[in-house]
Amino acid sequence: MSREESSKFLKFIFFVGTLLALVSCTKTSTSENKVVNLAIWGNYFPESEQKRFTESTGIKLNLTNYSSNEELLARIQMGASGVDVAVPSDYMVGIMKKLDLLETLNKEKIPNAKKLSPELLKKEFDPENNFSLPFSWTTTGIAIQRDLFKGKINSWKDFFENPELKGKIAVLDDSRESLASIHKILGASVNTTNPKELKQAKEYFLKNRPQIKMFTSDTVEILKNKEVFAAQSYSSDALQARKQTQGKVEFFIPTEGSTVAIDNFVIFKSSKNKENAHRLIDYMLETERNKNLVEAQMVGPVIAEVKQKLSAEMQKDEALFPTSAQLKKLEALKDLGEENKIVEDIWMEIKNQ
Repeated sequence: MSREESSKFLKFIFFVGTLLALVSCTKTSTSENKVVNLAIWGNYFPESEQKRFTESTGIKLNLTNYSSNEELLARIQMGASGVDVAVPSDYMVGIMKKLDLLETLNKEKIPNAKKLSPELLKKEFDPENNFSLPFSWTTTGIAIQRDLFKGKINSWKDFFENPELKGKIAVLDDSRESLASIHKILGASVNTTNPKELKQAKEYFLKNRPQIKMFTSDTVEILKNKEVFAAQSYSSDALQARKQTQGKVEFFIPTEGSTVAIDNFVIFKSSKNKENAHRLIDYMLETERNKNLVEAQMVGPVIAEVKQKLSAEMQKDEALFPTSAQLKKLEALKDLGEENKIVEDIWMEIKNQ
């Protein structure tokens, strides 16, 4: 073989080797990236949609749950690996944005965002929706297990003071939501940072601490299994329990008012699967997907046309769609800034009592 022929042969071998290496890397990359990891509230994502998403995209969807916004934040700050997407509530989006944890969304990869209800967009925590898009909305109220409790209550005050409920209620394992119910009893804003009002809320909570059997943010099972007479509950959980008990669970918004929350899709800067994360968000914002989410998980719809596609019974359900009078008494939780630590300290004192 001549020197020229030898040189050509070596170049050919090098070319083939490089090509094989590239193919190998591509296969490895494709294999590694056919996944997206979603952190979400419990009882909040239909199993049917998990399966359908994988079947339609080829992307495996892994779910983990958290019980409060603060728990999710702690996990991310501690470097929780593998979380690509989550659905924190409104005020927590603002906190995560300030901490520079969130990826700027590429709206071109989420065309279904154009279908979102305008009233759920451009909120204070993310005015341009650069970092978040609505997933669903819920209210917080009181759920009663009517097989166990036949009495009449219609307020937070009844919930925390009725002697028939002593040691038989559940309160959300969430500092902001739980203290919000006390603020409503005492006539303060759920977002108060007034030291006097925070002190009064703590004292009221501690005084009525014997009323509480447990702190939990997953109320579906405890209501189904008749572990408590009544529970502070997110509307979605209470209405799922109502469905699963053939109407034995009743849910209502207390007369003093309560909270309303928009839970939002966000992608973390630390995500290793950003492309798939965008695909998941766009998938869940399809009209049919949002309708299925509402029907399965009993959450408020975020796509403008979905409500009209629901059954007449669901459209008239005030537990799912509060009246205008009830809506006026609902507040969204906001970031309390440095006062967040004071609230968390109060909460730990209450729980450890």
